[in-house]
Amino acid sequence: MDLVAHALAKAIADGDIVNFRTLFESYSPAREESTERFSGAKYHYLLPNEEEQQTPAFANALHEVQSPLVWKHIEHELEAKRRAQLPWQLVLMVGDNAVRRMKLPSAAQAYELLRIRPRMQAEFFRQSDALLDEGRLKRAIEGYVIGTGLDYDYAAFPEPLPKVLDFQKQALILHGEYPEKPEDCIGLQEPEPFVRTALSYLLNSAEAAARLEKRPLELRIAFLRELVYVRDPSWSAFVERYDKARETMARFARRLDQVAGVPSLAEEIERELGEDPGHIPAELLGRTIENGEWWQYLQELAYEHPAAALFVARQAIGDREIIIPRCRTDSLAAQALQLTHEAPV
Repeated sequence: MDLVAHALAKAIADGDIVNFRTLFESYSPAREESTERFSGAKYHYLLPNEEEQQTPAFANALHEVQSPLVWKHIEHELEAKRRAQLPWQLVLMVGDNAVRRMKLPSAAQAYELLRIRPRMQAEFFRQSDALLDEGRLKRAIEGYVIGTGLDYDYAAFPEPLPKVLDFQKQALILHGEYPEKPEDCIGLQEPEPFVRTALSYLLNSAEAAARLEKRPLELRIAFLRELVYVRDPSWSAFVERYDKARETMARFARRLDQVAGVPSLAEEIERELGEDPGHIPAELLGRTIENGEWWQYLQELAYEHPAAALFVARQAIGDREIIIPRCRTDSLAAQALQLTHEAPV
């Protein structure tokens, strides 16, 4: 039972709801009737190493696990021949530690088990809005990221699950329709609709983005800039590639706007690009996808640099489509993200 206590404390300190629940399952090595053992290679990962045991988080968790009332509940549930009723005190600690470690799907599951997830989510948003009022932008963004990270997908199959980030899928949705004219491209939208789209996409929540609608545009652009770097710490690497791709585009941008259905222009542009019209997508991504279609480049780009999907567009060249750089040179958002030559230092 000492091993059980330490395994539970590790799961709590790690904010790992999956490992925590595993310890109460019928096959768990924590149950005497189980044939599984902590000493086996299969479940040894559930035990803390010496370094983990020295952390304050582990010490606090172990103290709570071994408190008389909680420990009595644990022993009773491990002896029962039924599905265990998890001790709420420990589930709450798992959720709180998961938030501290930014393991938000784990936190969402823990709070959902306690039926407090919507209240916790609302409280994060409330405090974040208060931080925005105080001008503490980075802390407010952290709160919004946590709040949206606690979203739940009740339509998930076979059971409801935390709503997770999937920028690859969302990027395809953003570019699902081919732009009939240049101004239909996301990167060429007017500031208000662009910022609304960008925040909804990067927060993974239109509802959360709507909370910011009444804020000044300048504040929302600053919010967007910081959020981009939160989602993508290596954004600057994409900026360098984007600048090179724009230089390539600059040689024939006017012709590209008129290329649809004009084979002679398509051939001329193809000569500019080289034999492979996928040259620009490869410049944006930083590598070539063999026989890659526009949507494959877009998915890979969105995975590595989520916000990149906001500044590219589909473009037909002859009988093939590629993705190309598209943003307004006078866009304050693009300037804040250093995607235009007018960008501030």
